[in-house]
Amino acid sequence: MTTKRMLIMLILTGVVFGAVFGMKWFGTKMMNEYVNNMPTPPVTVSATTVKAMAWPNELTPIGTLIAVNGADVTSEVGGIVTRIHFESGAMVKRGDRLIELDADAERAELQRLRAQANLADTNRKRREQLFRQEAISKSELDMVVAESEAARAAVQAQAARLAQKEIRAPFDGRLGVRRVAVGQYLAPGTAIVNLQSLDPIDIDFSLPEQHLGDVDVGFDVAVKVDAWPGRTFEGEVMAVEPRIETATRNFLVRARMPNEDHQLRPGLFGQVTLSLEGARDVLAVPRTAINYSSYGTSVFVIEPVENPEEGRPDKSAAQRFVKVGNARGDFVEIVEGLKEGDEVATSGLLKLRNGQPVVIDYEQTPDAKLDPQPAQG
Repeated sequence: MTTKRMLIMLILTGVVFGAVFGMKWFGTKMMNEYVNNMPTPPVTVSATTVKAMAWPNELTPIGTLIAVNGADVTSEVGGIVTRIHFESGAMVKRGDRLIELDADAERAELQRLRAQANLADTNRKRREQLFRQEAISKSELDMVVAESEAARAAVQAQAARLAQKEIRAPFDGRLGVRRVAVGQYLAPGTAIVNLQSLDPIDIDFSLPEQHLGDVDVGFDVAVKVDAWPGRTFEGEVMAVEPRIETATRNFLVRARMPNEDHQLRPGLFGQVTLSLEGARDVLAVPRTAINYSSYGTSVFVIEPVENPEEGRPDKSAAQRFVKVGNARGDFVEIVEGLKEGDEVATSGLLKLRNGQPVVIDYEQTPDAKLDPQPAQG
């Protein structure tokens, strides 16, 4: 009897718990269905129409400034530094003496060789006189002449070795930071100071192979650098590489600019503008319409909703991946992915999802300009 009663109690308990969990599951299911069927709330955005624009026909590569001449001045021979004739950062002319190395031994050797050369020259003159008197043979004279010329050559070679003990500027330019001190031993090839020729100055940049026929020597260029905002440096193309790099399919171009005030320095990055003939038609959208991400560049195109429900927006946003080109002012060129007349969102992109209902507020559309000017304060 007791066993039967316990069995009934267990069955009743299972029924109660089953009913409780069943009701909870049913409630959760109904809630999920309600949430899933809830209409997505609309997002208010601004929008603009994709426009066809006539842009100046320009190429805008990034280049690197290089000196016409630039090098670390080094010593060809070893020795102890005895005198330094320059200060760090000084301007020098070609041939200016920079440092001297201990050369006492070389000077003494030069004096000895000069004495030998003088003796050989005197002996040569005597033998020439004897030869004219037919007192010696031609072979004897030739031997003395050869000894005299060898002695003179030895003097010249020693004078050249002595000259190497004075390190001079190889070209005009501005010196960098001095790297040696008096009393220091310099091994051959040791850098003494960096020397850069700053006026004029070159800039190297690369262009895609399709522009090989668009660029030639003498074309004008304008260069801007971050070090001098608001200033443009003018120059012209001086050389075009005759071959295409197989790895990048680009070719190298070099332009030269005057740099009398030495504001441009080797190693700076420069934004190059290379003006070509005529203008080109492009499709463009404001920069604020572009959504950059790790998986691609996209925009949100505003599309009409078919048969919208009553009270619901009649437009939605569709994400579309695009290929962008050059930027100019507040606009970005669209190479692929859009057509003229398409409407794209220009604000609120972070809140948008593919298929998101939208409400367009045209009063909030950013005022994009092709050539914006800084605010006057």
